[in-house]
Amino acid sequence: MIRSFGKTDVGRARTNNEDSFRVRDDLQLFVVADGMGGAQAGERASKIAADTLVGEIEKAGPEAEMPELLAAVRLANQNVRAEARAHPELAGMGTTLVAVIAKPPRALVVNVGDSRAYLQTDDGLYCVTTDHSWVNEVGRGLGLTEDQLRTHPYRNVLTKAVGAEDDVEAQALEVDFMPGDILLLCSDGLHGVAGEQALLDILQRKSGLEDKCQALIQATLDRGAPDNVTVVLVERVEPEG
Repeated sequence: MIRSFGKTDVGRARTNNEDSFRVRDDLQLFVVADGMGGAQAGERASKIAADTLVGEIEKAGPEAEMPELLAAVRLANQNVRAEARAHPELAGMGTTLVAVIAKPPRALVVNVGDSRAYLQTDDGLYCVTTDHSWVNEVGRGLGLTEDQLRTHPYRNVLTKAVGAEDDVEAQALEVDFMPGDILLLCSDGLHGVAGEQALLDILQRKSGLEDKCQALIQATLDRGAPDNVTVVLVERVEPEG
């Protein structure tokens, strides 16, 4: 049995929310997208990507596996680029994308950009995705400290995004998803502000998913929330008896 809950907040510095999320228990599909671009472009990009994934997994049905999920990401990329071509004011728009299909005892995960998937188990909290970002792919290789990276002028530069180029190659992985485990999908407005220790502390609380989502968002608001913040939690429930 799977339980899930998602929530988003505009944060304390932005006037519009460019994040999108989808929680589809019927499809066992969960999505977070963090859009980018001027005017309303980021909002459009994240919505197109999230809706494309939902539509394609609906078509694939319960037999959907990693090939169908990756094909949906590629189509999302095409759809975002087509929208930008059709509307010049949206030129340059794109979005991160992290998505999960829960298929206990495993979960299929895809990722483009710097939104993340974490897995909380009895052993702790693990980031299972890899950021496609300048910080991760270049900055750390230069030996810069975490404090330096947090303030570096390239700290928000992505090396990969849905809609950025004609083709996109998503990270794809399969993780064990056991009873009691929680998957956390989030935009960088959460993980880049709250920090992983705060994420773990909140996820370990004896509370429901809705309360945990609100607490995670509140943790960013308490730290200034300079960006939109989006959280989706997916829990595999212990079988009864």
